[in-house]
Amino acid sequence: PEPGFPAEKSSSVPQKKYRVLVGVTGSVAALKLPLLITELLKIPGLEVQVVTTERAKHFYNAQEIPVTLYSDEDEWQLWKGRSDPVMHIELRRWADLMVVAPLDANTLAKLANGICDNLLTCVIRAWDLSKPLLFCPAMNTAMWEHPITARQVEQLKAFGYTEIPCVVKKLVCGDEGRGAMAEVWTIVESVKRTLEERDLPPQS
Repeated sequence: PEPGFPAEKSSSVPQKKYRVLVGVTGSVAALKLPLLITELLKIPGLEVQVVTTERAKHFYNAQEIPVTLYSDEDEWQLWKGRSDPVMHIELRRWADLMVVAPLDANTLAKLANGICDNLLTCVIRAWDLSKPLLFCPAMNTAMWEHPITARQVEQLKAFGYTEIPCVVKKLVCGDEGRGAMAEVWTIVESVKRTLEERDLPPQS
């Protein structure tokens, strides 16, 4: 079970309103999405929305997600004509911070190469680089150890994104090794810390 978050810790987050966009991709770790959202919503003043890939939907029940969930279909339904808003641009404007958890091997490769063929990758391709973007890799150990993975992770870090490193554990497939998504509490603490660091001191 994930450790809880003491009330006194959450009160240290400034009472400013923050908007966090959670991206979720097609790794089995996507089954932790309901828990991740629940824990993020415990941070005072936090508003959360989710962008999902189609493959990620296989691993969680949308009925268990208590916030707005966007997918590729929403992008195309929103835009009917020239004056209509573009979903991936609206979402990048809305968010103060984005966290992609989990980031699977396929989407990692897309992001490293600038491919934007779904709503999630379009949001990230259009991302405002002055805002933090955290990513949580998750994949089979053999995929993680493939030499191209380190190059692609380094490319994302070169863009200014922040890695929340994967961990060693027994994976759902039965293999044991590095590649599992960071624990939910680690991700939530990283989000809290990033928001605290970005909070400007009051004007004197």
